[in-house]
Amino acid sequence: MSGWFWVRLGAIAGFVGVGVGAFGAHGLKEKLQGLGTSATFQTATEYHLYHALALVAVGLVALAGRGGTALAVAGWSFLAGILLFSGSLYALSLTGATKLGMIAPLGGLAFLAGWGALAVAAGGGARP
Repeated sequence: MSGWFWVRLGAIAGFVGVGVGAFGAHGLKEKLQGLGTSATFQTATEYHLYHALALVAVGLVALAGRGGTALAVAGWSFLAGILLFSGSLYALSLTGATKLGMIAPLGGLAFLAGWGALAVAAGGGARP
């Protein structure tokens, strides 16, 4: 995947994250408070947005000439983490189905894999 693919994907993820966060804070405020899941929804939104920026970083690293397998692993891991971690917490927040919380750790592992892979991809000093 090209660096611009990851930058675009990160921008789209950021757009969606801001939209979901605003909708949660305003349109779903009463529902989330009624279920007692406002903090969970906020956590999902925060991690969603942090990792949207991480996707942009993957793109920038690729554009700097540091492409390769590790960078692809980082990008796909960040995307999987957003879907699994934030997605499961969004669903838990809206439904109150606490069993959905069992999916979140898989997303957390994907985030960790992404950060590790990004470190590997970005390491190694200057390249000719």
